Amino acid sequence: MSSASVTEVKSPRASSRSAFGALLLRDLAVLRKEVWMFLGRTVMQPLLLIFVFAYVFPKIGEAIGGQAGAARFSTLLVGGVIASSMIFQGVQAVALPLVQDFGYTREIEDRVLAPMPVWAVALEKVASGAIQAVIAALVVFVLATFIPATPVHLSVHWFYLVTLLPLSAMTSAALGLTIGTRVEPRQVPLIFSLLVIPMTFLGAVYYPWQSLTPLPWLKWSVLVNPLIYVSEGMRLSLTKGVPHMPTAAVYAALVVFTAVFLKLGIDGFKKRVLS
Repeated sequence: MSSASVTEVKSPRASSRSAFGALLLRDLAVLRKEVWMFLGRTVMQPLLLIFVFAYVFPKIGEAIGGQAGAARFSTLLVGGVIASSMIFQGVQAVALPLVQDFGYTREIEDRVLAPMPVWAVALEKVASGAIQAVIAALVVFVLATFIPATPVHLSVHWFYLVTLLPLSAMTSAALGLTIGTRVEPRQVPLIFSLLVIPMTFLGAVYYPWQSLTPLPWLKWSVLVNPLIYVSEGMRLSLTKGVPHMPTAAVYAALVVFTAVFLKLGIDGFKKRVLS
């Protein structure tokens, strides 16, 4: 009696999971090969911010609010710098490669041939960008430990940190997906000039959102900026005694922004791929 060979056929869902994992591992392998380039674009902005405001200013006697005020400013600055680094990294890690893939390299055509839905390919790009955003946040922790000339008083609230950090990373990567699927290569410099830089200066990076109370028109208009909620979420997670936005508002806004950016990004991804 001859033995019949049995070939195991994966279900579509299992094949999609395997393809998703393979694409994610490929992106992480590329990141490992380009680790110095990644660290360069990740470190430069937070390094300069922390160096100038938390080291140079206190050393030259220009500390904000005297010595005690300088320590408080350094503490609240850390959360804002982590937030801005995550937004920058999420946008760069997802948007810029997508602009190239949809442009002259057309590498995206190979990815969509994987045995998985088109929307899952877009979601993999977001997952890869979110991982890079979390790494960027960890880099800022290291910088904040060694650079400031004044004490940085961090008080880690672990529940908030382990929930808000990945949620903020997803928000930044989903924003990158939206930008990357709706911007032409020649428009990329405009995105950083007209979107990312204003987001940073009006995103509560250098000050708590509640400090805008004397400017009510500005305090409420900046709520359309997702960086506000990432900055406030990081201060909620890492500081004690620094004013921050209500906890429920931070979580709700980040969930809504993530859902909206994912919907816009996936729709744009499908349109670009299938057109």
